[in-house]
Amino acid sequence: MNDMKKPSIRFKGFTEDWEQRKLGDMMNVTSVKRIHQSDWTDYGIRFLRARDIVSAYKNEEPDDYLYISKEKYDEYSSISGKVSIGDMLVTGVGTIGVPYLVDNSDPLYFKDGNIIWFQNEDKVFGKFLFYSFAGKSIQDFITESAGIGTVGTYTIESGKKTPISLPDKEEQERIGLFFANLDYLITLHQRKYDKLVNVKKSMLEKMFPREGKNIPEIRFSGFTETWEQRKLGEIVGIYDGVHQTPKYQDGGIMFLSVENIATLQSSKYISEDDFKRDYKVYPQENDILMTRIGDVGTTNVITDNSLKAYYVSLALLKYKSTNPYFLSNAIQSDYVKNGLANRTLKTAIPMKINKDEIGKVDVMLPTSVKEQTKIGTYFRNLDHLITLHQREVEKLKNIKKSCLEKMFV
Repeated sequence: MNDMKKPSIRFKGFTEDWEQRKLGDMMNVTSVKRIHQSDWTDYGIRFLRARDIVSAYKNEEPDDYLYISKEKYDEYSSISGKVSIGDMLVTGVGTIGVPYLVDNSDPLYFKDGNIIWFQNEDKVFGKFLFYSFAGKSIQDFITESAGIGTVGTYTIESGKKTPISLPDKEEQERIGLFFANLDYLITLHQRKYDKLVNVKKSMLEKMFPREGKNIPEIRFSGFTETWEQRKLGEIVGIYDGVHQTPKYQDGGIMFLSVENIATLQSSKYISEDDFKRDYKVYPQENDILMTRIGDVGTTNVITDNSLKAYYVSLALLKYKSTNPYFLSNAIQSDYVKNGLANRTLKTAIPMKINKDEIGKVDVMLPTSVKEQTKIGTYFRNLDHLITLHQREVEKLKNIKKSCLEKMFV
């Protein structure tokens, strides 16, 4: 148990030591009467499994929703009791120690044994209790109590022994609401990110011709000409990176591999001498890097002329005259993705495409450079918005992680 009695960061005006308690001394820790699988239904009273709690904690939809009948709920809850606002349900199997705060009066039932029920009765401010379970102190206790080298479980007895450090109720409320607001912001930006990703997916389908078509479903005003089919090898030069694992060093020329495609940033470097020896052709502004292994066909456009080395897992598509932002997104369209997939090595795991096969893949493009540029600019701006929200989510999650460490004992 942590011997500290005060967190390192507090709201102004709070100075008292926190009190260390065991949850079993403060509230009833229990579960419910067992519901059998044969009692599950497609409607009625919501029935939670451990996996549903994990999904809710991640702000994800469960694979499916389960229910029990109102009659069965009334019968069993008359024996086990009903959950109340402020109660906590915690997973005891699978991914253990994941909390679920009951924050409304809608009736629900849950899987016995797999989920531990903390009958709070307003002993602890609900949101404070919830975020305490996300903190290091309680999670460390759960890990230790689950046992080493076994399939970990979090039991009712462990739940009763779970230690918690408590400030007064007012400070609990300030802390709980702070984290709830932080989670709201994370969810807000995550939803905007998800929405923009879906918009991009839809636009990739509609702003590039489908199989067998020579015009897209959606076009910018003023463009009516049919698109032409070309081979990738006709419109870009195609090169691959070094095949051997390089000798890394602390600084020098940045070395990119498939895992760096999203950001084109890496913490790996090679020497200038090795770069000069191995790279006669290297990425420059408006060139495209494309993954050749795994998720074949993921692309990114080089935006500057700083020297970059790259591994064989990436293909370098050298700029000639086709707008790079147009081409980068054309490659992500279903038409080109399918063409790449058809030319991958069928026996390779993970999926892989040889450099020479890339140039044989068909791509549709407008003859008008102006139309290419408008499409490329549209997707470039969309990608910028997606990246902004993704970074905001990551930043807020890092703030939350840091605050969980510093605002709890």
